Amino acid sequence: MVKSEPEAYSFAQFRKDKTAAWTGVRSFAARIFLRAMEKGDEVFFYHSVTEKAVVGLATVIKTAYPDPTVEADEKGDWVCVELKAGKALPRPITLEEIKAHRDLKNLPLIRQSRLSVLPLTDAEAATLRRLGGL
Repeated sequence: MVKSEPEAYSFAQFRKDKTAAWTGVRSFAARIFLRAMEKGDEVFFYHSVTEKAVVGLATVIKTAYPDPTVEADEKGDWVCVELKAGKALPRPITLEEIKAHRDLKNLPLIRQSRLSVLPLTDAEAATLRRLGGL
C-alpha cells in the first residue's frame, strides 16, 4: 500500500499521469518495503489526512532504483519504484471500516500509521479487494 495526501498527489491525478515514480520516501522502514516490491505486484492507493480511505489500485512496473529526488546533502540510500495506475475502487474503504474489520486488525496502516509505504498480506489484500467492491 502507498499513501498520499490527495491535496499533494491524488489518485485522480495519478490516473491522468498513468504512471508515477514513487519518490520522496525518507523512512528507513518504508524503504525496506519499497525494496521488497516486485514487478507485477498489486498496490493499494490510500488517501491520507483528509479522506483517510483506500481509493484505488496500482501495479509495480519497475522495482527499486535510486530515487532521483535525493538532494546531495541527504544521507541514506533512498530508492523509489515505478507504479502504473489501475482502477479506482468501486467503493472507497474508509479507515474506520478498516479499523473495525477483524481480518484487518493487524494491518500496518493501523499499527504504523505514519509510514507512507506499507506491506500487506495476501489475505489482507483479498479482504480490501472485497470491501472495495472488486
